[in-house]
Amino acid sequence: MDFNKLSLLIIVFQFSSLFGMSQTFYPLYPDTIPNSKPGPDQEKSAVQGGILIISKVSRPGLTVYKPNNGLKKSTAIIICPGGGYFVEAAGHEGEDVAKKFTEWGYTAIVLKYRIPNDSTMVNKEFGPLQDAQRALQWARENADLLNIQKNKIGIMGFSAGGHLASTAGTHFENAYISNPKNTSLRPDFMILVYPVISLTDSLGHRGSRDNLLGKSPSPEKILEYSNEFQVKSNTPPAYLVTAKDDFINFHNSTLFHEALKKNGIASEIYLYEKGGHGYGMNNKTSSVKWMDLVYKWMEKMDFI
Repeated sequence: MDFNKLSLLIIVFQFSSLFGMSQTFYPLYPDTIPNSKPGPDQEKSAVQGGILIISKVSRPGLTVYKPNNGLKKSTAIIICPGGGYFVEAAGHEGEDVAKKFTEWGYTAIVLKYRIPNDSTMVNKEFGPLQDAQRALQWARENADLLNIQKNKIGIMGFSAGGHLASTAGTHFENAYISNPKNTSLRPDFMILVYPVISLTDSLGHRGSRDNLLGKSPSPEKILEYSNEFQVKSNTPPAYLVTAKDDFINFHNSTLFHEALKKNGIASEIYLYEKGGHGYGMNNKTSSVKWMDLVYKWMEKMDFI
């Protein structure tokens, strides 16, 4: 996509003098949204308990947060907020995290992915994955315009967004979108925060599974989207964060970490003793700031 065409897609532009950060919104698909059914846009945004929640997303998009790096090309991180594949916690698991990354000199891209819904999608099970793949494709194909390194584009996800991110990291060999340039759909790294990884009866989050696959998915579908079973030798490296008292069984994270290590893939994990679920960047039960640990890991892995 050339500069003039991409410029036409700009919907919102804001400048923050506090962080020297630009913020731009782009629709994910400039023309037809794949795997979609026609219908009205019913998207809603609301603040619930101090948390920005977006619901009924059927028109996906990207908000790009640029650091003030001058001419230096940066690493990029695509962020997938959580919400059980029912809503998206776009503030504390999206915008707030993006702003932190820009402080560190990264380009952060918050993905507003489609919420699985039979009324808006032909096949809801891979609708969010299409959006994650398109985000990776879009970032790579516009790397020069975005001033990012096309071989340093990672994906990050919280909760069900972690399931989406880990799905993107384990299912990239199958393109669920049109990809005429054969652009790599493989994220270069994953950051998974209190993630849903498994959709099995024993470990999975039933709400996320029901919303993505329906009430009665086949055993084959459950296995396909239980990403601890989908790790291969070319799965990207990962950093995982979770708490042992999370209602989403913390073994979602430990088993995925073990699968990565078993396949010779660099992986690190930090386990809080307490903290529960949904704490965003700040687990108030601990003085440990997991984002600082992520920064050190990215530095060690040469993603700086």
